[in-house]
Amino acid sequence: MQRHRLTLSIPAEKYTALYGGKVKNVRALSETGLRLEFPGQILHRFVTRDGVFGRFELCIDEKNKFRSIERL
Repeated sequence: MQRHRLTLSIPAEKYTALYGGKVKNVRALSETGLRLEFPGQILHRFVTRDGVFGRFELCIDEKNKFRSIERL
């Protein structure tokens, strides 16, 4: 399993586009410089009224399928 650490800063108005279905994926840069793209829906449990902010660890399997995401 691959683990990627990243910092997200998605204000509420931008996250609304994800939640509303206008945008489906989030693009982020990992701490090692790898560009990642993943479904925005995996962030729902981290949303506050201000948006999604913080440092996270994204885990994917050997086929690049999402397995988990946790706030660090």
